[in-house]
Amino acid sequence: MRVHHLNCGTMRLPGARLVCHVLAVETGGGLLLVDTGFGTADIAEPARRTGAIRHVVRPAFDPRETALHQIRELGFRAEDVTHIVATHFDLDHIGGLADFPEAQVHVTAAEARGALSPATLLERGRYRRTQLSHRPRLVRHEPTGERWRGFAAARQLTSVDDGVVLVSMPGHTRGHAAVAVDAGGYWVLHCGDTFYHPGTLDGTSPVPWSLRAQERLAAHDIRELRSSQARVAALRAAGTEELMVVCSHDPALFEAARARAATDGR
Repeated sequence: MRVHHLNCGTMRLPGARLVCHVLAVETGGGLLLVDTGFGTADIAEPARRTGAIRHVVRPAFDPRETALHQIRELGFRAEDVTHIVATHFDLDHIGGLADFPEAQVHVTAAEARGALSPATLLERGRYRRTQLSHRPRLVRHEPTGERWRGFAAARQLTSVDDGVVLVSMPGHTRGHAAVAVDAGGYWVLHCGDTFYHPGTLDGTSPVPWSLRAQERLAAHDIRELRSSQARVAALRAAGTEELMVVCSHDPALFEAARARAATDGR
């Protein structure tokens, strides 16, 4: 499968520039998106769709950064997006769902429950029901019973493609997950918001204070998050060439992934 790396939402925190790293994957059954970033409706109605948090993360709201615009630049139509896999339902990850209303949206069952029936004050504040008002075609998964690279709870999404795996990584949200994609010769493990900065994993690179604060404030369960980070760190430390670990918001990892994909495409 050919993987395209898209930035679907530049954001800024004090001392940190962020991206919304989205994967556009060419499968035999159509185009797959991993997350969507911000969408056209978010740009048209930022206050209603994203709320006050927009003043904190300061999205660019650039229509050229939407997944819809970028896949058209690649020669695809909105109708070509048949599946979307969401790492979680925070507003900067699902804003573009409405641009692809016919796509099946795959998510963990726990994340769907958290977004549609929030049980905590944090959940009631973080999810924007307006982004789901178009009633996306949700496909809920229980990532249990299968293993992937040492992770005990996973689910191969065979209805999407044999090379797509949903890997449970709770902590940031109740049902947060990573998505592994076979890019041909190596795997891309999109860890969503399991970490914001590589320094969280390697323990040496300095992590901006704003990202450390955001990580703790946004965590549904900080102990689960630390456990997920430790497992990803161990996997990444193995240094295998057949695995690329990325996250949603680090621009350096995003650019490295784009560079590798461009080399593979030549």
